[in-house]
Amino acid sequence: MDEEVLAEEVRQSIRELVRAVRVVDTMPPGEAAVLGFLDRSGPLTTADLAHRRGVTHQSAAKSVKELIGGGLVRTEPHPSDGRKLLVHITDAGRARLRRERAQRTHALDAAIRDTFSPEEQERLRDCVALLSRLTARLTGR
Repeated sequence: MDEEVLAEEVRQSIRELVRAVRVVDTMPPGEAAVLGFLDRSGPLTTADLAHRRGVTHQSAAKSVKELIGGGLVRTEPHPSDGRKLLVHITDAGRARLRRERAQRTHALDAAIRDTFSPEEQERLRDCVALLSRLTARLTGR
């Protein structure tokens, strides 16, 4: 198989898998992404969140506003720039993110068990290691 064809098939397959798993999400993707970034990175400005999500500042600000309204994030003045606010995830935000992630994991686990034989599950486990190596190569980690 041509390498570029393989690369495109891997990209398409992963994209479709991610979309299929997100069907169980109970919150908008933008809000879940903001919570995920804050959980992994710590406090960020709205501009930082927009940059990481690849969206406009207005789009990120809308997500932050919704999350503040739900008590999932809070803001405080930036320590070195009084014109900015730092967005922090709250304990409620972390709990909500854990529930979202658990729902995705449960849905994917059920599909794996229902779809694959034990031998195929082992092969899939091997593929996960390969995909992790590929991700590390692409991200430089």
